[in-house]
Amino acid sequence: MDAILLQILNGLDKGSAYALIALGLTLIFGTLGVVNFAHGALFMIGAFCAVTLQRLLNLSFETIDETQTDFLGNALKVKTPYVEAWFGPQMGGTIIDWAVPLAILFAVPIMVFVGYAMERGLIKHFYKRPHADQILVTFGLAIVLQEVIKYFYGANPIQTPAPEALSGIVNVGAIIGMDIVYPVWRIVYFFFSLLVIGGIFSFLQFTTFGMVVRAGMADRETVGLLGINIDKRFTVMFGIAAAVAGLAGVMYTPINSPNYHMGMDFLVLSFVVVVVGGMGSLPGAVLAGFLLGILESFASMNEIKSIIPGIDQIIIYVVAIIILLTRPRGLMGRKGVMED
Repeated sequence: MDAILLQILNGLDKGSAYALIALGLTLIFGTLGVVNFAHGALFMIGAFCAVTLQRLLNLSFETIDETQTDFLGNALKVKTPYVEAWFGPQMGGTIIDWAVPLAILFAVPIMVFVGYAMERGLIKHFYKRPHADQILVTFGLAIVLQEVIKYFYGANPIQTPAPEALSGIVNVGAIIGMDIVYPVWRIVYFFFSLLVIGGIFSFLQFTTFGMVVRAGMADRETVGLLGINIDKRFTVMFGIAAAVAGLAGVMYTPINSPNYHMGMDFLVLSFVVVVVGGMGSLPGAVLAGFLLGILESFASMNEIKSIIPGIDQIIIYVVAIIILLTRPRGLMGRKGVMED
């Protein structure tokens, strides 16, 4: 039972990332009808926002410390971060330690701007083009962004640790009388993803802006005839979708050290999640994300792999084939989406 609960926790952890990325993908497809293969790159850019802020906070200057000497008796040069000089060693050290959570505030405006620029500068020209054209141009954009990151940050993974207070483990099974320890940050990531998902659904459900967007997703022409500039609202939704992907990347950095190809690693899996959940279905994307994350986690157990070697590498695709054979529109797909 301990092993089962542990695998469920691992699945929820992976599913959180899948669900957040798939949610952003579905927002873009549901509003603009664009198959955005550059969405994984947005996840990557969010992760490198955290890396950038960490580096900025660690910028330092050298001073001579007369209290410290080398073996020849010469005073040593000591590097002091500017943040510690401005706010004091204790407060400055705390700010540096909490670089990843603080990167949320740093990443949101950047990701909204990147999403806006991407939509206005490139993707708007492909609204009425075939989906194959959209896939090719956005996939090409993803490769360009990947190479830009590689040029400025290098090819090696960059460690971005979680705050010290959240970097340990906790006995999550103590509540039910079991001994199950799990990393604190992974639990934080799960609840963070629930908060973001809940915020997106609440925004769409309970705000006037969100209701207009949902109406535009259902019948774009009628909303336009009412004098509402639905295109401008859809552009905002593209920025929001980019921010969701970026936030997923920011908070994932302590779990998986950022590297230039991490966006591609998640892209294919996230599209499988979207298809399984149902193209254009936001609840379907979230449900499929967590479901496939849990299945992948169980498939990675040694007991399962000893019976079916390599099953952990293909389980998601096998499940996708089975679901699409039985439910061609996915778990919660809508009639008419990508069926023309």
